[in-house]
Amino acid sequence: MTGSAPQPTSAPPPLSADAPLPPHARLVIFALWLMVFSSGTQVMLISPIFPRIREQLGIAEHALGTLVAVDAVMLGLVALAAGPISDRIGRRRILLAGTGLMALALALHAFAFDYLSLLLARALAGASGGVLSGAAVAFVGDYFPYNRRGWATGWVMTGMAFGHIIGIPAGTVIAAHFGFRAAYLLFGATMTATFLLVWRVVPQPDITRESGRLTLGGVATAYRALLAQRAVLAAVAVFAMTFLGNSLFVIYMPTWLENEIGASPEQVASLFLVGGIANVLTGPRAGRLSDRIGRKRMIVAASIGLALVVFSVPFLVRSYPAALIFFMLVMMLFAARVGPFSALLTQLVPGNRRGMLMSLTVAIGQLGFALGGALAAISYQRFGYNASTGASAFFVLVSTVIVWKGLPEPR
Repeated sequence: MTGSAPQPTSAPPPLSADAPLPPHARLVIFALWLMVFSSGTQVMLISPIFPRIREQLGIAEHALGTLVAVDAVMLGLVALAAGPISDRIGRRRILLAGTGLMALALALHAFAFDYLSLLLARALAGASGGVLSGAAVAFVGDYFPYNRRGWATGWVMTGMAFGHIIGIPAGTVIAAHFGFRAAYLLFGATMTATFLLVWRVVPQPDITRESGRLTLGGVATAYRALLAQRAVLAAVAVFAMTFLGNSLFVIYMPTWLENEIGASPEQVASLFLVGGIANVLTGPRAGRLSDRIGRKRMIVAASIGLALVVFSVPFLVRSYPAALIFFMLVMMLFAARVGPFSALLTQLVPGNRRGMLMSLTVAIGQLGFALGGALAAISYQRFGYNASTGASAFFVLVSTVIVWKGLPEPR
């Protein structure tokens, strides 16, 4: 699929640290943004449409968490192979392979007729996500100078926020009226558009690639060498704690809102709309501010605030308006963390190992998300949502300590 893909008609020159960004750089950002929007939304969508999946396929509530877990596990496992491959064949080809495979996986959701068939479709979507894992951030690291990466990453990651603003509300309403299959077909179409856009406008950055034969032993040795670096080990631990905490908070939140305060599917959708707007307004500004004051200060301040807000949700949210306010705060604080942290990661290793680092951190993060999904199912069923949010806040704080103590501040 990717071997004969044409490069853009003229290779753009390297970007300068001080010169204004040319138009082609903004097109690249848009292509990466659309990929993050499509890929991220199809992952996040499953939680707010859990009730529709349960109704339409007759899946038990306690089994719904496994649909999240299988996606995360497959993403993590495939990511470990995708990173070293991208360091050899180039980011552009890995972007094409991943977007094409995910478009196919999302189309296959139309044929899910029971729990097992949907589980297999989610597994394939997770595998395709593994191909794309870290690709957007790695590309930003290859293509943009370091003093522009906070800004660029902030904009690319607003694709996730627009998933909250447009994607999840649209998918939730479509699933309520036309079935969950139609919702996934919608994002299969946007991922197809992403594949075509990457094909036409995204270049291969001019960086030194890894050479030599790619073997299982060689990949294992390279990963061991990465993990021997204290900063890389800290980054991996941060991803694990962050994703574990996120899954504990978000997976059963829509179900809790419907059961606890009687929220409708449309109200749940509007939560993601408001949260996404807050994320979009915060992300680029936080990234630009971190370019000036430092990544770690921004990450630590946002993380402490996030832990406090997450912990407070089940105790203070007793109405739909309160849910809107708290979810908006969660999304603002999350946005203030993710861009600076992603930009910091791009400088921890040389460019020819950047894909491997991004995939390693994402893989471990997804395994953490899968573990969180399993723990969320247990804690929600046995102890209630307050146990899940308390554990989520704890892991956020643990990740904050690791950032402060274990990660350097590149200059």
